[in-house]
Amino acid sequence: MNEQHCDLLERVLTAHGGQERWNSFDTVSASIVTGGSLWGMKGLTQDSDSRQMTVWLHEQRASVMPFGAPNQRTAYTPDRIAIETTDGQVVAERSDPRASFHDHAETTPWDPLHRAYFNGYALWSYMTMPFLFILPGVRVEEVDPWEEGDQHWRRLRVHFAQNVVTHCPLQDFYFGEDFLLRRHDYSVDVSGGFPAAQYVHDYVEAQGLRLPSKRRAYRRDANNHAITSQLLVAIDISDIRYS
Repeated sequence: MNEQHCDLLERVLTAHGGQERWNSFDTVSASIVTGGSLWGMKGLTQDSDSRQMTVWLHEQRASVMPFGAPNQRTAYTPDRIAIETTDGQVVAERSDPRASFHDHAETTPWDPLHRAYFNGYALWSYMTMPFLFILPGVRVEEVDPWEEGDQHWRRLRVHFAQNVVTHCPLQDFYFGEDFLLRRHDYSVDVSGGFPAAQYVHDYVEAQGLRLPSKRRAYRRDANNHAITSQLLVAIDISDIRYS
């Protein structure tokens, strides 16, 4: 990483609350409401009920509740996904869950454990951005800026280490003049690798850290533009609490 790249990353981390404050917390919890067409593509039904999401900041671990029943929650780590009751009884589990997506296409149906795994790794990565960029083995470089309407956005290209579970190994992140995230590009490897552009809006501050409260992911065309008629995933986040 050259000096310019370090400068942009440092400004981004500072704009989102700073590494020192980030390191003072262990978990973040929030209420989430999810929608979009992806779930129907996977043969699933997505309601508009609010759920409680908990993400561990310094380990790849997450849980959402309720999941499938009022007394059930998920337990996500990269090497295991489980659905369990609130008193710890295992309802279903799968080891090496990423392997269960082998040969999946866009419309390959998902079972509840597929859905739980996707929710776990995706929300873990969203709620730890941009601080997951400084995890060991993750490489960051600044690439050419992007013009979006009348906006001029600087971009970081992030090469994720193999042990950091996320959508795909190479992703682009776009930042405004305030160094807050505006857009996030990736391929959904667990669903045939289709390209997506996710826009983030409505930043909120919680205990000195800043996080977007709205995320909208669209299919991305060959010219790197979002196809706004194809909303794949919508996530609204509220009641954010760090501890």
